[in-house]
Amino acid sequence: MSYLCITKENEQNDTNDEKMTIVLNTLEERLRQTFSEGGAQEIYREIKSEGNFLGFARRYVFDDDCKVARSALWGLTKASVDELSELQEILNDLTDLAMRTENPTVRRLTLNIIERLKMDEDDLRTDFLDFCLEHMVSIKEYPGIQAVCMKLAYRMCAFYPELMGELKRTIEGMDLAFYTPAVKGLRNKILEGKPIDKWTKRK
Repeated sequence: MSYLCITKENEQNDTNDEKMTIVLNTLEERLRQTFSEGGAQEIYREIKSEGNFLGFARRYVFDDDCKVARSALWGLTKASVDELSELQEILNDLTDLAMRTENPTVRRLTLNIIERLKMDEDDLRTDFLDFCLEHMVSIKEYPGIQAVCMKLAYRMCAFYPELMGELKRTIEGMDLAFYTPAVKGLRNKILEGKPIDKWTKRK
């Protein structure tokens, strides 16, 4: 291959890289500005058309800019369980994000995605269980986070009878005056032994 051909090929590659950078930067800017139901649906459709939910999540969900992470997560919540299954291999990373972020919206959306992923006994993390047990009853926490933490705590405790006993004792001690009807209803289902989601129906 001649030097001229190599040069032209390199120039073409450089041009493609530049175009990709522009596309990525444009999407990042849109994520930074998008915070609406319609915007989230639009982001989801773009991810679906690319067919790379995992790549999108790795690039944007963990962004230091909470606006970018928030919009990326909201778009991902529109995906089906099958589509979200691509994120199974970053379950630990999502768990870390949910526990460390100070942004309540990022936390809630991350927990909602975790709740839709598969969780086996080997996936049980005591630090995450402790986190969920604490936040599901914290009256300072948002109701949406309380509820999803309770669901996740239930799923983790279901692997061990002694843990399930601890969970039930914890929610029995809740002062119901401080919780929303949705959280109280979820609590009652757990105490009555009723299935609370698609995962617990399989048990």
